[in-house]
Amino acid sequence: QVQLVESGGGLVQPGGSLRLSCSASGRIFTAYDVGWYRQAPGKPREWVASITAIRTTNYADSVKGRFSISRDNAKKTVYLQMNSLKSEDTAVYYCDLDASWGQGTQVTVTS
Repeated sequence: QVQLVESGGGLVQPGGSLRLSCSASGRIFTAYDVGWYRQAPGKPREWVASITAIRTTNYADSVKGRFSISRDNAKKTVYLQMNSLKSEDTAVYYCDLDASWGQGTQVTVTS
């Protein structure tokens, strides 16, 4: 069983930046792909980015060029660096590892 804890969300103005963290415990971390997802009010959860065990990264078109995903296996943590934030990035952000989910962290982009 794996436990995931997301952190780093907050309130930011358009054009600002945030770095989200997803910390894992309870399972070998290095062998797993990790994904970031988000869910805005009234909308389904959507995939944002993912990083494989060998650090291959992929991004949704809506965040490509603005977001960057990385991992620190020694810390069992995956990061999502979010730059040039837009109001439409407002959502609760979740990380996923082998179908386990954290509680999410709220990101609000507003002027």
